[in-house]
Order: sequence, then structure tokens, then C-alpha cells
Amino acid sequence: MLGDLDHPTPLNFECDFIGCQPSALNTWLATDRRVRDDAAMRSVLASVVTVVMFAAACAAPAETTTPRSERCTTDSLKTMYPGVLTVGTDQPVYPPWYMGDNPASGEGFESALAYAVAGHLGYRRDDVRWVRVPFNAALDPGPKSFDINLSEFSITQQRQGAVDFSSPYFDVTQAVVAVKTSPAANVHDLGGLKSLKLGVQVGTTSYTAATAVGASIPVSVYNTNGDAKMALNTGEIDALVADLPTAFAVAGELRDGVIIGQLPDVAGEVEQFGIVLGKNSPLTRCVSSAVDALRTNGTLTKLQQTWLSDAGKAPVLS
Repeated sequence: MLGDLDHPTPLNFECDFIGCQPSALNTWLATDRRVRDDAAMRSVLASVVTVVMFAAACAAPAETTTPRSERCTTDSLKTMYPGVLTVGTDQPVYPPWYMGDNPASGEGFESALAYAVAGHLGYRRDDVRWVRVPFNAALDPGPKSFDINLSEFSITQQRQGAVDFSSPYFDVTQAVVAVKTSPAANVHDLGGLKSLKLGVQVGTTSYTAATAVGASIPVSVYNTNGDAKMALNTGEIDALVADLPTAFAVAGELRDGVIIGQLPDVAGEVEQFGIVLGKNSPLTRCVSSAVDALRTNGTLTKLQQTWLSDAGKAPVLS
């Protein structure tokens, strides 16, 4: 019997019986086994090398892929004009958000913020282009004439159906401003506002806050805060509702202007301003990243201290 090929008779076994001596057949079987073992080993090694090379090839793209945050550069951002960031704002614009109705000056909170966002994205000051867009038009669905827009836009769920918003850059409350000769000057609570005629700029969250007061007289709506301020000055309305910094600016511009107080948040929600972009804009992520970075590095706080510190504080009406 030749024996099991997987367990051949050792060739160095010695005995006196002639049948136990290594034979030519045993020698051939042993040699054949070594050849087959060597071939099998080479096959295994080849398979291992193939697997390693395949794994390395699959892993290579992950090592060379550019992180998303690193793609927020001027040469990769899809702006209206290559290398230019077009910034929209209302007309006119008012302190403390813009100074002298000149958004390109860099003076005022939102003007300075626009340049800070642009700088974070790699744009120079000369690369920023300004356009004027009516407040409501900026929030309408459809194509935009700007890349980003800063006009004290409060972030609301309804507006998010038509446009994109960046991360919020300012928490805001609504306030009531009047003149000393107005009946509103003697009001100290929400109940006192219910018999007054309030005015607001059209399309703003100030309108939502004013209507929430539940006054017996419908809220008057004006195209701009400037028009509402004029109506207040002439006695057409008893008080004007605006965001707190704007209310302080208006009070300072009016003869005998006075802040009556802040309105409580509607339904306990915190109102926040955000930068407006077209719906599903390819810039939204990068602009939000820029705002977040400016908050983290303290720039937003510094801008507030520079431009909004004069807004002061006002009692919350209840």
C-alpha cells in the first residue's frame, strides 16, 4: 500500500526489513508534496499581496479628498460673478446697522459683519459689490440679484420655505418707541398699548410682534422704518415697533424720542437675525461656517460692542 499522500512515510526512517527502506516511489511522493506545498504557499502569498494592494487602492481616495471646510475659498465658491461677493441690503438703511445710508463704508454692525464674512471667505474689501434690494423682494422665492443679503432679517419657518438663512448672528427683541407728546409716552405695560395705534415696517417680524399686542386699532404698515418714523413724528401713529437697536436709533433721531419698553417674545421663541441667500444656495454652508467662526473667535461680540452698545436696555412690558 502506498499510504496516505497527505502523510507520506518519512524518508529518514531506518529498519532492518527491506520493505521499510526509502523507495523511489516514496522519494517521488515527498518531492511532489514539497512542490505542491511551495506552489500553495506562493498562491497564498499572491492572494495576500492582491488583497493588500486592493485595500490600499480603496483607501487612497480618503487620504487625498479635500475636507469640505477647506473648499470655502474664492476660487471654489459659486458666486454671481467669479471672485466677487455681491451683498444686498435695503434702501434706505439705518443706524446702528449701517451708517449714513452707505453700506459700502464698513461702518455699522451689518456693514462691518458683511466685510468680516467676506474676509473669512477670502475676499478682499474691493471684491465686495453692494446692491440695493427692497426688504420684501429679498425674501421672495426665485432668483436673486445678490449672493448674500443683510437687512436685519429674522429667521422664521415661513421665510425658510422661500430662502436660505445662515447661522444666526444676533439675538433680537422688539421694542416700542414714541415721542414724549404721544399718549404712548405714559404707557408702562402691555395693557396700555391696546388702545394705541402702532406702526411698523412692512414684511417685518415687528408686525408680528405688534399684532400680538392685540390692540383695538389695526397696526399701520409702512414701506420703510423711515416712513414709520415720519408718521410717528407727525402724530399719525402713537408708537413705532422695531427691533431694539433700531428703536434706540429712531428714538435718538426723533425730537423728544423715548423708548417705552421691549415686547415679550412671541410664544417664548427667541428671535434671531440671519444672512439671507437664495433657496438651496451653494454658498449657504460656507456663509454659515463663516458666521460660526466669527462667533467662536469673538468677532461678533466685538462688532456688537462697537456698534450696538449704545442701544442700551429697556424694560420688558408685561
